[in-house]
Amino acid sequence: QLQLVESGGGLVQPGESLRLSCVASGFTFDYYAIGWFRQAPGKDREGISCINRSDGSTYYADSVKGRFTISSDNAKNTVYLQMNSLKPEDTAVYYCAARRWGNPDNVAVATNPYEYDYWGQGTQVTVSS
Repeated sequence: QLQLVESGGGLVQPGESLRLSCVASGFTFDYYAIGWFRQAPGKDREGISCINRSDGSTYYADSVKGRFTISSDNAKNTVYLQMNSLKPEDTAVYYCAARRWGNPDNVAVATNPYEYDYWGQGTQVTVSS
């Protein structure tokens, strides 16, 4: 079994930055990609970014493209999400998830929560003045 733990959330003002971390433990050989998702109250879970483990390919939803950057340190089994120029509409619980079967090859697959098999518990990000 693979376990995922997110950290780095918090309260920031609009325009500020945060970096989220997702640490994998347990069966760390058992995934092909890590995605970041978020869910605001009353809204569906939204896929925002993904990174393939083997080749480092990345995908971004339009809502975060140009502001968020995903990266990984495979030696530490850790994936990061650098979030810049944060907006109030970025407020949500942020989750990382692992995909067991194959690399996503397009953004639709990469940001589809049903394509992922393991999930962390989430970390709250609040953007407010």
